[in-house]
Amino acid sequence: MTSAINLVFLSLSRRAEASDREKLIQTFVDVGPLFALLSSSDHQIFYGRRGTGKTHALTYLADRRETAGDAVAYIDLRNVGSSAGMYSDQSRSLAERATCLLVDALSAVHESLLSYFIESELAPDLARAGPSLDALADSITEVRVVGSIETEDLDRQEQGASVSTGAAVDLGEKPSVKLRYDAAENTGSERQTRVTRSGEERLYVNFGSTGAAFRRIAAEMGERRVWILLDEWSSIPAELQPYLADLVRRSLLPTPGVTVKIAAIEQRSRFQLARADGDYVGIEVGADASADVNLDDFMVFDNDAERAKAFFRDLLYRHYQAATPSEPIQSANEFIRRAFTQFRAFDEFVRASEGVPRDAINILGLSAQKAIDDPISIEHVRVAAKNWYQRDKDTAVRANQTAHDLLHWIIDEVIAGRRARAFLLQSSVSDPIVEDLYDARVLHVLKRGISTHDQPGIRYDAYKLDYGCYVDLISTAKAPIGLLPSDVPGPAPMFIEVPPDDYRSIRRAILDLSKFRSAPHDESEKQAAPQAP
Repeated sequence: MTSAINLVFLSLSRRAEASDREKLIQTFVDVGPLFALLSSSDHQIFYGRRGTGKTHALTYLADRRETAGDAVAYIDLRNVGSSAGMYSDQSRSLAERATCLLVDALSAVHESLLSYFIESELAPDLARAGPSLDALADSITEVRVVGSIETEDLDRQEQGASVSTGAAVDLGEKPSVKLRYDAAENTGSERQTRVTRSGEERLYVNFGSTGAAFRRIAAEMGERRVWILLDEWSSIPAELQPYLADLVRRSLLPTPGVTVKIAAIEQRSRFQLARADGDYVGIEVGADASADVNLDDFMVFDNDAERAKAFFRDLLYRHYQAATPSEPIQSANEFIRRAFTQFRAFDEFVRASEGVPRDAINILGLSAQKAIDDPISIEHVRVAAKNWYQRDKDTAVRANQTAHDLLHWIIDEVIAGRRARAFLLQSSVSDPIVEDLYDARVLHVLKRGISTHDQPGIRYDAYKLDYGCYVDLISTAKAPIGLLPSDVPGPAPMFIEVPPDDYRSIRRAILDLSKFRSAPHDESEKQAAPQAP
């Protein structure tokens, strides 16, 4: 028989949108200054990879603002419109797809605000606010994404004539002669219109009166605010994102009484489209809207072990309380003592989760399957972490052969060659394959902007390999010894466990990706490569 605690772990929802809203509110755990930052009235873009809790945080923010009487439009951008697949339909013009997206997004916002004025007891009188909502509905029809195109009209006319003659003689009883003369004139015309596009089509967005409509609605709110919460921004095709961002910039950001929050994946977001004349379409990140929150920075074990353990301890305890209110356990520490064989097993679980709540919940469910009626042990966590890595992360990486090769090259260089779990890359060098590995959650950022005394002016970012990359090596002679290798001389290798802002020498920790690019990676190249003597 499976224990009551393990049954709760097995029943945890893997995705926030699969949970009912009340449970999301009950299980939200604040960490550091996160909720204080999100609660500010400033316009804000906040980042986080898949599974880091963006939807959970926005849902909790929406609930708190609704409780305070504010109007909240929470929009899941994956679900806007009746035919969202058309946004990626390359057979349609960019202008048509962008216009459809903007109209669908505005319609979703209008529907949410209308529901607020109808259902909320704290909302202003609908009879007074109705004309403002009607003005927003009317303004949606004026939204267009248009571009400059060249048209060419061709006129063609044709004219012709034909003449035919003939004669017939009848020698019968009544002889006769018949003469025939036919003449015809044909006139025709044809008109053709040809549309030509040269170079890149320059589009702009015509918003009409949408901004004015939002200002009228905000004015009806009095002291209360309108919150527009846009979730799953990165689900929109990248080429359309700047046009939706431009709608936000022109219609919402300048409006007093309106606050916009956008949840996005940094590597999959495109907020601005620059133009040759210096103007731009979209949002200028940092100027138009701040981007000072990244959920990936909050809970990685090697960054701040105590904060990571406190977060996951409270997260699991709140999930248990929400699932089994009739069987209370008095404290979070007591709950962890019962759920795990020892506190070291819980520490191992937090380390394996790498600060990603969705990964944590999946590892926990797999651990509970192994443990059944027993508390979860270190071995249960390691087996579960290995299975989850192979099932989810490694499968995703294998879809990109270059990313797969780079990951295994990094594992060989860092874990096998340096016995470390982390490495440094120069901050100013952007590598799309590294970003893909980071997005796939097999690399994790520990700290950005590390400097060194012997290389002034150059900064590095510290990346950590995912727990699943080396879990097989734990308890073997090839297991990593520490986090970052140090240049400090000594009889045994020295390691730095918490990346500082700067220190004297970091040469051993730096990874040179040019070595990967110059090395053979497919089997035919490996066989042809010369062997070292």
